[in-house]
Amino acid sequence: MPLLELKNVHTYYGNIHALKGISLAVEQGEIVTLIGSNGAGKSTTLRTISGLLKPRQGEVLFNGQRIDTTPPHKIVELGVLQSPEGRRIFPRLTVRENLEIGAFIRSDKAAMARDMDRVFQLFPRLYERVNQRGGTLSGGEQQMLAIGRALMGRPKVLLLDEPSMGLAPVLVEQIFSIISDINAQGTTILLVEQNALMALAIAHRGYVLQTGQIVLADSAPALRTNTMVREAYLGVV
Repeated sequence: MPLLELKNVHTYYGNIHALKGISLAVEQGEIVTLIGSNGAGKSTTLRTISGLLKPRQGEVLFNGQRIDTTPPHKIVELGVLQSPEGRRIFPRLTVRENLEIGAFIRSDKAAMARDMDRVFQLFPRLYERVNQRGGTLSGGEQQMLAIGRALMGRPKVLLLDEPSMGLAPVLVEQIFSIISDINAQGTTILLVEQNALMALAIAHRGYVLQTGQIVLADSAPALRTNTMVREAYLGVV
């Protein structure tokens, strides 16, 4: 049984049919990536999983349990956490305070302290800036903080939405290396990413979205060599 599964999901923005029968699965321990152009439905898929959008048709299941009618805060409590596009940290709060907000559903203080230490091990730069306001961090540091904040909720599935957006190439490589480390430590990841080359380099499997529909699904190595993917998303002719 997949850890996370979407079955024939249709999601709308008003009268706009954004997701048109999406079906996908994420197994325990995997990195699965969604690739596609702007407007393909990648972020909408994550927002539907998180409960921020309710599908008009279809099912979202986590551990075999339907969550498509579950309130977003309850989905977080189940262990589905998202690092959103654009980071959306709290700019006036310190690094430590942002991380503490990520653990708002928890009461196990000792374990929270250990998890914060883990975040600082993954992102040493955050430890160096622990008392600095989030809004004064660089773009790369804010992305690290957004991911760290999600990790403080102890996700069983971590939803990452465009973690490389706006970052310099050297920081992109660093972020993706850390995502691989997070996965190696046992966290299942669903990754939405414009940088298909980097996403497919660390993912186990991938889905290609076009105008709200999945047009291709395969292992990451197979997608990297697929002619359509190479021409449309990897910049290779």
